[in-house]
Amino acid sequence: MSDDTAAGRGPAIILCEPQMGENIGAAARAMANFGLSDLRIVAPRDGWPNEKAEANAAKATHIIHAARVYDRLEEAITDLSFVYATTARDRDVTKAVRGPVHAAKHMRALEAQGAGVGLLFGRERWGLNNDEVALADEILTLPVVPEYASLNIAQAVLVVAYEWRKAGFEDPDAALPFAASDRSPPAGKAELLGLFDHLESVLDERHFFHPPEKRPTMIRNLRAIFQRQQLTQQEIRTLRGIITCLDGKNHRPKKPVTDNGEA
Repeated sequence: MSDDTAAGRGPAIILCEPQMGENIGAAARAMANFGLSDLRIVAPRDGWPNEKAEANAAKATHIIHAARVYDRLEEAITDLSFVYATTARDRDVTKAVRGPVHAAKHMRALEAQGAGVGLLFGRERWGLNNDEVALADEILTLPVVPEYASLNIAQAVLVVAYEWRKAGFEDPDAALPFAASDRSPPAGKAELLGLFDHLESVLDERHFFHPPEKRPTMIRNLRAIFQRQQLTQQEIRTLRGIITCLDGKNHRPKKPVTDNGEA
């Protein structure tokens, strides 16, 4: 693997509401060890910039200085096409659960198609909540001993980053099960979130979410259905067209166009 492949590329590391600057710095150091550089931080508890994060990053301060900070998780993933949520706990969300070897090969294959990928990590004390996991495409779980399933954020980043880098040295044929086809490019998270907003607003108008207290669970289930399909950009456009047609808003039949271009 060439140097330009090893540095400055790879999955985005997304830390959701990290509580300690020391852990952010240690995670940045782990990223640098294995050639990752895209660090995204969602609502850090102690604000940003953080002196403790920089102090604990050792020689990875360039990652700390370039880190992007967001108020909401949705904002941190809009330019990505596929996101793994890392968690060791059972979740009330129906998603495929993968190990680090599978995930690393899959991410490499997606990157080869030009798709942006991300790895989502939760808070030190209790990880990710169900709504955050619901925004991811699949769950990534490390094969830890059940009695000691909790890992420090930096430890988890280190293990997954190692597997991603190792996959880059393996036989290229190993990624063939995920090879690109002639389909439209994978949809990005911004496009998928736009589909969710469109569909959910229409369903709200039709009073689909009933009783109201079940709305959050129903929305998570709907989103999980679409995310399992790994939709393409063309499929997103088709689905939104269907929703618009069924909703009956701003939908007018187009007049036929003659050979000279006149309607």
